[in-house]
Amino acid sequence: MRPDAKPTGPLLAFDTSAAHCAAALLWPDGRCLNRLEPMAKGQAERLIPLLEELLTDTGLAWHDLGALAVGTGPGNFTGVRIAVAAARGLALGLGIPAIGVTRLEALAQGLPRPLRVVEDARQGLAYVQDFPDGPAQLLSRPDPSPGAVTGNAAGPASLPPAMPLAEAIARIAASRAPGPRPAPFYLRGADAAPPSDPPPVILP
Repeated sequence: MRPDAKPTGPLLAFDTSAAHCAAALLWPDGRCLNRLEPMAKGQAERLIPLLEELLTDTGLAWHDLGALAVGTGPGNFTGVRIAVAAARGLALGLGIPAIGVTRLEALAQGLPRPLRVVEDARQGLAYVQDFPDGPAQLLSRPDPSPGAVTGNAAGPASLPPAMPLAEAIARIAASRAPGPRPAPFYLRGADAAPPSDPPPVILP
């Protein structure tokens, strides 16, 4: 595939940035099949079997895929890393591109503009991004929105998502040419404190 070429063939998207394993299979003709399994933990063990089940249910195999898409956060620190690591490993093994899409972009997909996405970041903070062209920010008190709002911290006026999260990730990725390998999109550090024990010595 040329560096500037958009993906061809079925595209498999997935996300573990919150308390779920979400996946979607998008065909070039626009058809999409979604899977969502709520879970507070266990995403690392469940993700690949879920993807294999989705492929099996549609009569596809890994080698039939044209591209992968993955939610890069912001969100749960460990969950984001699980999905991104899986996408990079699968892309390398299959020889197909992996395209990263942020959670904020996915939540805005299919909704009217101007639009503000406001997602809870805990500790009195929120992830905020204005669309079509505002930067993603970590804020304590966002200014009043210039237009519609969505997201789990947007308040009673929040618009519902236009589609499932994994489907939004897939549709955004299908419109993009592959770029750099996906990487976690963090606007804050991990909540967990670093271990007090010294790190193990890694032998050459």
